[in-house]
Amino acid sequence: MARTATPRSTAKSGSRVTRSSPVASGKAAAKSAAPSKASSLPARDAGSNRLDTPSDFAPEAVLAISDALKVALADTFALYVKTKNFHWHMSGSHFRDYHLMLDEQSEQIYASTDELAERARKIGGTTLRSIGHIARLSAIKDNDAEYVAPEDMLRELVNDNKTLIRSLRKAHAVADEHDDCATTSLLENFIDTAERRTWFLFEAARTPDRDGR
Repeated sequence: MARTATPRSTAKSGSRVTRSSPVASGKAAAKSAAPSKASSLPARDAGSNRLDTPSDFAPEAVLAISDALKVALADTFALYVKTKNFHWHMSGSHFRDYHLMLDEQSEQIYASTDELAERARKIGGTTLRSIGHIARLSAIKDNDAEYVAPEDMLRELVNDNKTLIRSLRKAHAVADEHDDCATTSLLENFIDTAERRTWFLFEAARTPDRDGR
């Protein structure tokens, strides 16, 4: 009995016969019709990793402000770690009062870090990237001593808060020079809270005179 042959699609190229699959042909057609992903990206994003957040500040202003904010942020992180260090290693008859005060202050300091970093990003700048970056920029020194007397802890934090205030003021001056009122407003609040911490630490560490003053 003769078999009925199944019809197949064939195409001749010279004397050679090639067979085409309907599925493969469909995939090839779809691939050729699909737009290239690279060509659909905006020109400035194609092959670029720039963090160029849109801003109306001149490039030199963005650089100056974000660099000043980096220094302030580095001092802020360094102060946070030292305040936590002294909070954890507090001792003595005023343990509870000092321990709780430093815990409150460390939370306040840490809360400002994200705002400082994000302010730099909002204007198109960059911010800190590592612990090493913090160490290179911060003027606040570590204290790795095995034991520090409670009053010495507070006095050291007084000076460290004053160091932070100076870097915040410098950043404020740079922002003000470039008419960046949002940054100056943010920094003014942080300067005020740092001055309040300095006041509390100073009074807590001060030895009263014979009249109790």
